Amino acid sequence: MTAPTTAFLMDVYRRLFDAYGPQHWWPGAQTPIEVCIGAILTQSAAWTNVELALARLREAGALSLQGIHETPQEELAQLVHSSGYFNVKARKLKAFAQHVYDHHGGKLDVMLAQPWQQLREELLGIYGIGQETADDIVLYAANAPSFVVDAYTFRILTRLGAPAPEARYESYRRLFMDALPPDAQLYNEYHALLDNLGKEVCRKRAPRCAECPLLDLCPTGKAEAQQSP
Repeated sequence: MTAPTTAFLMDVYRRLFDAYGPQHWWPGAQTPIEVCIGAILTQSAAWTNVELALARLREAGALSLQGIHETPQEELAQLVHSSGYFNVKARKLKAFAQHVYDHHGGKLDVMLAQPWQQLREELLGIYGIGQETADDIVLYAANAPSFVVDAYTFRILTRLGAPAPEARYESYRRLFMDALPPDAQLYNEYHALLDNLGKEVCRKRAPRCAECPLLDLCPTGKAEAQQSP
């Protein structure tokens, strides 16, 4: 198995885009703060459960930086209960909001306007912000080109026989960023398309290989097809 080339990754992208079209991500977000809140809440959670939490925050008037900052942590935990690990996630939301108030005068747009590499490094220093969450915020809230990697990325590239040299987040992120132009819109669509494929077709169990637009590129899918009656 070898690392995928630029031509291979762009072929995958074009096939997915032709099959599924534009994904219009971040799902449901109307403002950058909604992306940031959703990125924190979606850690170890199904998006449908995050949507319930976002709806409750909106109903309570807390779906804003000021709302997160001013809502007591215990109350915030109850509002985001559906997203799981609600006490920890409430603490993470409070830490994020406090950071923006302490370091950027409560102005998220100022924080997001930094050079994206600097923004990413700063985000990684905030309690509860890991690499995937930081890249979600950089890409979808700041509209800057930092590729987002998740479990679907690992699974799909491994099945395609083209994983990163090391099975670590940064190895997969660099694989895409070294091979593709630094284009936030491309990264946005690519990540969303991989997630769509992973959820609908390239599932962890019982993958639907016959429906996959990448089938002729995929040694795993072709082997699966040969075994099927």
